[in-house]
Amino acid sequence: MQLIAWSIPVFVALIVLEYALARRARRDLYRLSVSVSDVGCGVVQQLFGVLTTAAFVALYFFVYEARLFDFDPRAASTWLLAMLAVDFIYYWWHRASHEVGILWATHVVHHHSEDYNLAVALRQGIFTAGPLIVFGLPLALLGVPPLVYLTCKALNSLYQFWIHTELIGGLGPAEAVLNTPQHHRVHHAVNPRYLDKNYGGISIVWDRLFGTFARVDEAPVYGTTRRLQSLNPLWAQFEHFVELARRAAAERGFFKKVRVLVAHPGWTPRGPSAPLSEAELAARAAGRFHAPVSSAMAVYVLLQAVGIVAASMAVLIAAGTWPAWLAALACATVIAGAVALAGLVERRRWAVPLEVGRLATTLAVAGLVLARG
Repeated sequence: MQLIAWSIPVFVALIVLEYALARRARRDLYRLSVSVSDVGCGVVQQLFGVLTTAAFVALYFFVYEARLFDFDPRAASTWLLAMLAVDFIYYWWHRASHEVGILWATHVVHHHSEDYNLAVALRQGIFTAGPLIVFGLPLALLGVPPLVYLTCKALNSLYQFWIHTELIGGLGPAEAVLNTPQHHRVHHAVNPRYLDKNYGGISIVWDRLFGTFARVDEAPVYGTTRRLQSLNPLWAQFEHFVELARRAAAERGFFKKVRVLVAHPGWTPRGPSAPLSEAELAARAAGRFHAPVSSAMAVYVLLQAVGIVAASMAVLIAAGTWPAWLAALACATVIAGAVALAGLVERRRWAVPLEVGRLATTLAVAGLVLARG
């Protein structure tokens, strides 16, 4: 499955186009340091998938062997039903990922950014693939062919890229059926009335049916109620797991510790955490988290980010033909680049040594790849 990998140039082109249109409209949608972090999270997630996706796909195949029905993968009806079923499963996985603490830890990465633009669509968690495949196993048991399921799942993800923008307003009658930018802006907002709303992937019908739909009626303020305050795309993947471990350690008794993992992310032993006040929302809107960078650093980071994205695409496409050790080394090197760039914009002491080491390792990996022909 190379749909996502081959879509990367289109993603980049649309991000550049959105940035240009926002500049022309004098809209402050992009900050370099945040966008580099968003894209870095996507790089980490995709390359981590190179090393883990095969196991999750094998699980789907394993369950499929016990299927109850046989669906013809060449029939249009199979594809139509599969797209509908995948979207339905996505809704429930997405809803569970906002309502169960341990699943929120896998998904929160996507919500950390306080910007809302197409780069945010690339900001994904490395641990989401496992739960999403598990939620999809009933489709394997019913007999949805693996290739059909995986393709529909990829198309569902690709659809959601374009809805991460503030430049598209209401879309009229389509808003009744489809998940649109206007609906998804609600989902990414921390305004109290918007929390835990609009989970749909392609369709917004599931939200309307199951009581999780909300319309836009005030300006959304984006991010998470508890700020990450870091641009490190690797730390973003683990930070909430660390927070859950801290909370569980503070509880006495096995069942109380387990409750921390399965309760709503906003749950505390003293009751639900308080939503953000009007003053806090105003402060967030006026001062979105980012790291200012000099012009020289901006040029360097931007050029290196382009190289890292290109390297990610190359690894995603070719890694299947490489020995496991070379694929792992290439993935680790590109991930190190994403982390180093975040460290540079945050002025971390370890960033320069990591970047120098990453550049040297990149040359070594390139040589190994070229030597293989």
